[in-house]
Amino acid sequence: MQTLTSVVGGRALPAGGRTVRSLNPADLSDVVAEVGLARPYEVVGACRTAKEAQRAWAAVPAPVRGRVISSIGRLVEANKERLARLVTREIGKPYAEALGEVQEIIDTCDFFLGEGRRLYGQTVPSEMPDKQLFTFRVPVGTAMIITAGNFPVAVPSWYLVPALLCGNTVVWKPAEYAAASAAALYELFTHAGLPEGVLNLVHADGGDTFAGLSDALVARVVDKVGFTGSSRVGSRIGSLCGLHLQKPCLELGGKNPMVVAEDADLDLAVEAALFSGFGTAGQRCTSLGTVIVHESVHQDFVRRFDAATRAAPAGDPTQDVVFGPMLAERFAESYEKYLGWIGDHPTYGSTGVGRITPDNPREGFVGDPAKGLYYHPVIVDGVTRDDELFRQETFGPIVGVMPYTTLDEAIELANLPGYGLSSAIYTTDPAKVFAFRAGIGAGMVSVNNSTSGAEAHLPFGGNGRSGNGSRQSGQWVLDEFTRWQSLNWDYSGRLQKAQMDVATIEPDLHFRLES
Repeated sequence: MQTLTSVVGGRALPAGGRTVRSLNPADLSDVVAEVGLARPYEVVGACRTAKEAQRAWAAVPAPVRGRVISSIGRLVEANKERLARLVTREIGKPYAEALGEVQEIIDTCDFFLGEGRRLYGQTVPSEMPDKQLFTFRVPVGTAMIITAGNFPVAVPSWYLVPALLCGNTVVWKPAEYAAASAAALYELFTHAGLPEGVLNLVHADGGDTFAGLSDALVARVVDKVGFTGSSRVGSRIGSLCGLHLQKPCLELGGKNPMVVAEDADLDLAVEAALFSGFGTAGQRCTSLGTVIVHESVHQDFVRRFDAATRAAPAGDPTQDVVFGPMLAERFAESYEKYLGWIGDHPTYGSTGVGRITPDNPREGFVGDPAKGLYYHPVIVDGVTRDDELFRQETFGPIVGVMPYTTLDEAIELANLPGYGLSSAIYTTDPAKVFAFRAGIGAGMVSVNNSTSGAEAHLPFGGNGRSGNGSRQSGQWVLDEFTRWQSLNWDYSGRLQKAQMDVATIEPDLHFRLES
């Protein structure tokens, strides 16, 4: 076990009196780390330190900052297996998925290392002689980044890499239950040559984080907030930032629909539903929420989905399994509430419902279920538009299924919960694809692919209850961490007034061709 504390300006803060333990959810007797928690004033202090370091970091030429990003990618690549094993141990993500998560950091760095040479502005023609107009991307300043722990290293990299590349300094507050993974990623970033104070790591609980952020905004030492987490907390952060006329980058929850049309490849759709519904034990923001299946194939789909889910290996995440445990105790407690929403609906997918124990076993379980926070996967058939299970995000291994008659009805059902992160349709008809794309409110649409999965060069983000329209990844995230600055340079030697001192060329608008 290691003891972790916040690191500000390159120096570890004293442990203080308040600590929490990060436990291995696959084996609750395994304490991964003891974590010292910062107080609100220490959160503010970290932001102040980052603010003081920002001008010097912004003065480093952007191509040089890009080379630092390249070095981060190479360090992560060299430590890929070690970091993935730590992620698996700390949050219970199957090792194959953890390797994919670490690869996403590498891909992100590979994309953004070149963006240091492409932080382009534009030369804009002026309406007056002897005058030039320009635009520039400039750093926002200091960013406070608050991330969840279901993707403890990949999602933070979506924020940290572009923010640092653009010349911002960062205070990063990771989830307490993923503190060891965060500390490891912080070490890899700083060993790439980041100056002290450019990246700061703060461990704090939710209440003190919010209080510290509020005080830092008042003190004007935070210029941008990035948050990945629940819609409820994201709404509070959005309101707080709005008081200070700031637009945060909010990546929130999802109730992601998958429409299965009557002409779909059902085996392919089932494979996608299994991966997106139960991968990471259903604890992704892009996890499948509801499968909306055409009535003509509804029963056949449920039968196949049930068989595939029952056959999926579950258990010890260090083994070859589809999913492991819940991330932490608090997610297990929340999931128990979601199970109460099933009501009288028929369930499929496993040999039981609820926590997997010797008295409530799952056939084929890998390992010892008594050690960890393992739950049966649940397919709930016949959900309706009035069910809480249909309307609310359910963070865990539970997927609803409902029939539809027309595609318009399916699109209406897909939009009804009000989330708008990810969506999918399975069909062989291009007309259905384009009708679905035009009608769905989600920021991301997949065709014959699952709701989960992101590539480092494509915009990631949602609308409605899933976010405020901000986007991560690819070139689009540059707009989150830079501001446009315009420059007009008049070298005429006189004051030229726009819209007033503009030369005019008079046309003869009365001219007509002879018939």
